[in-house]
Amino acid sequence: MFYYVLKYVVLGPVLRLLFRPVIEGAEHIPDDGAAIVAGNHLSFSDHFLMPAIIKRRITFLAKAEYFTGPGVKGRLTAAFFRSAGQIPVDRSGKEAGQAAIREGLGVLGRGELLGIYPEGTRSHDGRLYKGKVGVAVMAIRAQVPVVPCAMVGTFEIQPPGKVLPRIKQVTIRFGEPLDFSRYAGLENEKAAIRAVTDEIMYAILGLSGQEYVDEYAVKVKESAQAQQPGRFPKLRR
Repeated sequence: MFYYVLKYVVLGPVLRLLFRPVIEGAEHIPDDGAAIVAGNHLSFSDHFLMPAIIKRRITFLAKAEYFTGPGVKGRLTAAFFRSAGQIPVDRSGKEAGQAAIREGLGVLGRGELLGIYPEGTRSHDGRLYKGKVGVAVMAIRAQVPVVPCAMVGTFEIQPPGKVLPRIKQVTIRFGEPLDFSRYAGLENEKAAIRAVTDEIMYAILGLSGQEYVDEYAVKVKESAQAQQPGRFPKLRR
């Protein structure tokens, strides 16, 4: 219930008024049934802008740290993300990826819309990075379409380290659904899930126009922090 209050009464109208989002390709999101919306991740604002502008409810897998912060701020953040229908996923340890896949498949099994950022973290420099294969495993196992999505302009309004976003128009662009039924039963084959993941990332790239980096964002972030510790804010996964 609170999800719809946020979407239509509290947060949604404010976001539409401030950022005047341009929506392209919304017709590519299925009106019903399970599907994955896979997008680039440029800003903390992405968590709110996409759910605010699409008609259907969408559930994202959110990092567990959003639900475990200390103090009043931590409790308020956790309450907000839970009310917004987000699912906490612990990304530490060997089972982290499998836990995320289980949670995602649960959402899809209920015929709902699942949102995921295949890069696994926000881009620290505005470029698009290599996708992790969890999105492919879920798409193949659940046999659902993947709708590519590009957030355009959100890095400029709220880059890493900026608490309050700039007031500037953004574009949210959806592409045609990708069908991976030809890979049915191959979700445990490394070559197959890599191929599916890369196809998703290139579809996002075609929508976003970003520079593509064939490396995982987390590794590039860690390397940048090690080389120039004073140059970047604390890098978050």
